[in-house]
Amino acid sequence: MGNERNNKEKKPSFLAALSVIVFLFVIMVIQIFVLHEEYVTHITLIIAAVYATIIAFISGFTWEDVQKAILYGCEIAMLPMLILMLVGILIASWILAGTIPTLIYYGLKALSPSVFLVTVCFICAVSSVSTGSSWTTAATFGVAFMGIGYGLNIPPAMTAGAIISGAIFGDKMSPLSDSTNLAAGVAEANLFEHIKSMLYTTGPAFIISLILYAILGLRFKGGIIDTKEIDIILNGLKENFFISPVTIIPAIVVVILAVKKVSGLAVMVIASLVGGVFAIVFQGYGLGEILRFMNDGFVSTTGIEQIDSLLSRGGLQSMMWTISLGFIALSFGGILEKTRVLEVLLEKMSGLVNNVRGLITTHVLSSIAVNLFTASQFMAILLPSRMLLPAYKNLNILPQVNSRTSEDSATVTSPLVPWGLCGVFFTGALGVPTVEYMPYVFLAYITPIIAIIYGITDKFIFREGDIESSQTYNALD
Repeated sequence: MGNERNNKEKKPSFLAALSVIVFLFVIMVIQIFVLHEEYVTHITLIIAAVYATIIAFISGFTWEDVQKAILYGCEIAMLPMLILMLVGILIASWILAGTIPTLIYYGLKALSPSVFLVTVCFICAVSSVSTGSSWTTAATFGVAFMGIGYGLNIPPAMTAGAIISGAIFGDKMSPLSDSTNLAAGVAEANLFEHIKSMLYTTGPAFIISLILYAILGLRFKGGIIDTKEIDIILNGLKENFFISPVTIIPAIVVVILAVKKVSGLAVMVIASLVGGVFAIVFQGYGLGEILRFMNDGFVSTTGIEQIDSLLSRGGLQSMMWTISLGFIALSFGGILEKTRVLEVLLEKMSGLVNNVRGLITTHVLSSIAVNLFTASQFMAILLPSRMLLPAYKNLNILPQVNSRTSEDSATVTSPLVPWGLCGVFFTGALGVPTVEYMPYVFLAYITPIIAIIYGITDKFIFREGDIESSQTYNALD
C-alpha cells in the first residue's frame, strides 16, 4: 500500500511524457522508411520500452515499479493472446473440416454479372469473416476478381476498392482476426461484446458501401463475366474437399455459443474440437495429421495456386508473431500507464475528452494520426485505446465502445496509408496504387464518420447502468 501511495506522488513532466510518444514515432519512422524493415516492430517497441523506463527512473520510479507495470501489461494480454493461439488452431481445424472451403465455395457460387462490384464486396466480406484475414482474401479472391473486372472494362481502382472494403469489413467482424482480438484485449472488452458493438457502426457503413457499389456498377450492367478463374477454384474445392452445408455446422456452433455469451476461450476450444471431429468424419484425415496441422498449420497441395495460397494457413505456431507482438506492445502500454505517462498526456487533453463528443472524436482522429505516423495498425489500436481508457471509465462508458472506436478508425483506415503495411500489401497484391483505389474504399471513410456522428449525438454510446442503452444494446441478443 505504501509503495502505491508513493507512486501517486511520482509523475513525469508533460515534456518527458510527450518525449516517450515522440521517441516511439521517430524510431518507427526510422524502422520503416529509413531501414525498410517492416517486420521488426517487436524490437522497436522494446527499444521504446527502454526509453520509457529511463524516463520513469528520472521521474522517481524504481525498477520494481517498472517490472510490476510490465507484468500488469502481460496480465491484460494473457486472455486475448491465449485466444489468438486457439484462433490459429481453429483456422487449421476448420480448413481440415471443410468448413472454410465450403463457405468460400458457396460464396463464389453467388457471383452475379449484373451486380459485380456489390457481389465482389460481399464475397470478400464472407471470405474475410471465415478466415479472419483481409490479406489472404485480397491475395486470392482479390486477384481473381481484378482479372474479371478488367474483362468487364471496370476501372481497376473501383474493383480494388470493393475488394478492400469487403476484406476489411470481414476482418473487423471475425472472431478469428488478430486485430479484432487485439482491439478487444487492449480495451479490456469481451471479444463477442466487442464484435456485437461494432454492428452499430460497421453494419450501417457496410450497407451504405454496398449501395454505393451498386450505383457505380450500374454502368457495367451489360458486361459478361469470364468465369474461367472462378470455375477453376470451384472445381478445385469440389475435388479436394467434401463440400456440403453440413460442414458449415462448426461455424453455426460458434454463432450459437457467441449468442449465449460463452467465454471466447471456451468457444475457440469447442469449435476447434468440433472441426477436428468433422475432419475425421467427412474429410478422412487421421488423428495424427489433424494434431500436426493444428500445430503447424494446414498446407494445401491441390496444385491450384489460388486454392493453395488461400488455404495454406492456420496453426498455433502461425500466431506466435502476433502473440509476441501483443505481449511486448501491452508491456510497453503497461509501463506508459503505471508510470503515469498516459495520465499526464490525458490531463493535457482533459478539455477535449471530458465529454462523449470530444472523447470519440479525439479517439478517431488520434488513431488515424498514429496510423499515419507509425504505419502500423497495431500501434494505432494500442496507443489511443490505452491512453483514453481512463476517460472512458470516467464517463462510465462500456469497454466495447472503446474497442469499437479503435476498429472504426485504426483498422479501417490502415489500407489508405500508402507507406503502411496494409497499403503496401494491397497495392502489391491487386496491382493498383494506393492513391488510385483510395477514393473507392468507401467503408474506410464511412465507418469513422458514423463513429464521430454517434459521439456528437450520444447515440449507441453504451454506459454502465444506463438502462435505456442496455435495452437497446441487448436487443441484438
